[in-house]
Amino acid sequence: MARLPAAALYLLPLCATAVVVCTLKHKQQQLQTKKDDLSLWIDEQQVKMYSGLKMPIYAIMEGKVTPYILDKNFEQYLPVIPSEVGYVNFTWMSGNKNYFYMFDTLDSDDKNILEPPTVTVKIDGKIPKRPKVFSILLPCSGNRSGIASFNIRLLIQNRKGRALPDTPLKVKLRKECLVRGTSKSTSLDLVCDKKCENNGWCNADKICQCPEGYMGQYCKTALCYPQCMNNGTCVAPGVCRCPLGFQGPHCEGGNNFN
Repeated sequence: MARLPAAALYLLPLCATAVVVCTLKHKQQQLQTKKDDLSLWIDEQQVKMYSGLKMPIYAIMEGKVTPYILDKNFEQYLPVIPSEVGYVNFTWMSGNKNYFYMFDTLDSDDKNILEPPTVTVKIDGKIPKRPKVFSILLPCSGNRSGIASFNIRLLIQNRKGRALPDTPLKVKLRKECLVRGTSKSTSLDLVCDKKCENNGWCNADKICQCPEGYMGQYCKTALCYPQCMNNGTCVAPGVCRCPLGFQGPHCEGGNNFN
């Protein structure tokens, strides 16, 4: 972790509002100038393929796993990876520190639809010092159309053998596969036709295509960047609804009742 994607790489990635807007500008600027600790992300071009929003999504930033990755409902926040997307590109780097990795789980929940994912790097090794791209490949079996979940687990340790806090990194995402030449009048197709009509449209492959500012399997998730703060809700692209006691474009300020 296509229209994140969620998956993109689907190691991720990777997204509901809480996910897509996880990296505020000042955090990204810190990373660009600092670059001295471990980071793992899906770059902005790949994210745009999934969501229409051009920005990176971080799974790990400056040696820390980002909070939304740890959310047990993470899979539900991400759209299904479309059938035309067969891979997700990730970028990682260790900066001035040494980290070692191992992919100990690469599995598909339904091998009749999706074969187990593979990676374009060795299963285990040392994370490069400088930014380097690798891919998670998502090969459809070609036997049956449908949606299958796949699982990835990534172990990360420092040079002393200590695991990075909040790892192993465990992600479960969904990928659609479409067998060409088969009938498309399935229940899944009918759901697409019905649910895409509000914010998007159903393409020839029966996949929701979202206008800019929306994402999700049926284009129901509005995107706000920066994210709505103080438990505000993104109700439309770039529009936050603030809870009582807060105000501002991103609900960043408290109300003055004097």
